Formats: sequence, structure tokens, C-alpha cells
Amino acid sequence: MKKILVFISFLFLTTGFCQKKINPSDVEKFQKKINSEYADAKTSPLMEEDLKTFKTLEFYPVKSKYFVNAKFVKAKNEKAFEMKTSTSRRPKYIKYGTVSFVVDGILLKLNVYQDVALSNTNEYKDYLFLPFSDLTCGKESYIGGRYIDLRIPTGNTISIDFNQAYNPYCAYNHKYSCPIVPLENDLNVAIRAGVKTFH
Repeated sequence: MKKILVFISFLFLTTGFCQKKINPSDVEKFQKKINSEYADAKTSPLMEEDLKTFKTLEFYPVKSKYFVNAKFVKAKNEKAFEMKTSTSRRPKYIKYGTVSFVVDGILLKLNVYQDVALSNTNEYKDYLFLPFSDLTCGKESYIGGRYIDLRIPTGNTISIDFNQAYNPYCAYNHKYSCPIVPLENDLNVAIRAGVKTFH
């Protein structure tokens, strides 16, 4: 009963807003762009031996259910913290807010973060970082989770396209230092969208 009430409350809060829909061409552009970057020795995170034979990353089939219009709640009075990475590097982030959405009838919640250093630049001042892990990690997708890039919304909803979820560079090359997905962003569902595991 409690889950039903939560779900109804969520629907009440979000249905009053303009609901965006998935644009397959946006996903196609994302896939082409990332493949192009990974194929180029100047921008690729791939190790030299992998770059020689690289053709394309493997993606899950594009599904509209993984494009969600989430409720966005901005965090208040949050302090910057040092996010753990795959190395000793500890970049400063701040919890910028939370997003709530429904996938397969299940209400899910994730934190979104802002890189303190990037927020002081013109290009990335409205950039939000959404790291997440799910039940596919370590099987179909990268064991360390995946990332999604977002922009600060103007209202209290935000569109999130999991079809554009990508792996951290650490999935391809151990020389990189990548933020580790916080425990609170581990989803107990399978998100079969975006980039799959490499090899």
C-alpha cells in the first residue's frame, strides 16, 4: 500500500509538467560521437592494442522506457566533499540535488552532483554529474557503474536518457582516475541501456 501511495504521489507531482519524449536521433548522435572519439588516437581512452582493432562500442538496444522525466529536488545547505576515485585523487564535488523517476513501475531515486572546479568555468557551470550502478554491473555492463551528463534544469523536472549512459575511462584503461559511484546511487534494478561492458 505504501508503494502505491508513493507512486501516485510521484505521478501527481510530475504529470503537471511538459513531458519530453525520447528522440532517437539524439541517441544516434551520442553513439556516433563517442565512437568517433574512441576511434581517434588523440581523444581515445583505449589502450594502444585495443585502439588498433577498435570498430565500435557495444550498446544496448535503444528503449523509450529508459528516457525518463524525473522529479528534481535541489539540495540545500550541502557542503563540498572529496569524492573517492579509482586512484588517490580526491576531486571536490557537492550534492546538487536528487532525481526521482519510475522504471518498470518501480520508483527510483538518485543523487546528482556538481564538480566544484568545473562549476567555476563558463563551459561547465551548469553541468551535473550522474553516476550510477545497477544489477547489470559486472555482467552486461561495466562493474564500476556508468555516468550520465546533465545540465541544471530551470524547473523541478529533468529529462534523463539512460540510453546515453557511458562507461568511465577506467573501463578501458587503468591509467585513468575515475570517480567511484557513491553507494546511494546503486540501483537494485537492471538498467539495460547505454554502453555495455568492453571486451
